Amino acid sequence: MTEPARIVDVGEKQITDREATAEATITMSPEACVRVLAGTKKGNAVEAARIAALQAVKRTPELLPFCHPIALTGAEVTVEPDAASGRIRVVVTVRATDRTGVEMEALTGAAVGALCLYDTAKAYDRDAVIGDVRLVAKSGGRSGAYRRDS
Repeated sequence: MTEPARIVDVGEKQITDREATAEATITMSPEACVRVLAGTKKGNAVEAARIAALQAVKRTPELLPFCHPIALTGAEVTVEPDAASGRIRVVVTVRATDRTGVEMEALTGAAVGALCLYDTAKAYDRDAVIGDVRLVAKSGGRSGAYRRDS
């Protein structure tokens, strides 16, 4: 039998500068992508996705039971559309000076940004797919730096 769920004690860990970048993609038909990027009755989907991603970064500990509330020092979201392929990439970078990393905040932000785009895209393409939610890079903390190959 495994141990019951708990939040790991990070009190003895060093406070360090930490940064993580994550991405998620949504793929839809090129026609749907053009329509989403042009703006819809709901408004500017790209700006809505950026705001949703930022909100998700701040609320990650409320969603994931093992995440500590941490003192975020900054976050950026970029939305990179490629209308010809029907693919939109959401990239989130999060920074903090704290005892634990910000990978989950970056991953949550990227995923929620893609979900926000799906909320708009579904009117034009119900086959839209969210995928490739992944950590791109991280720095700081005991485990050091990481960068995904390609």
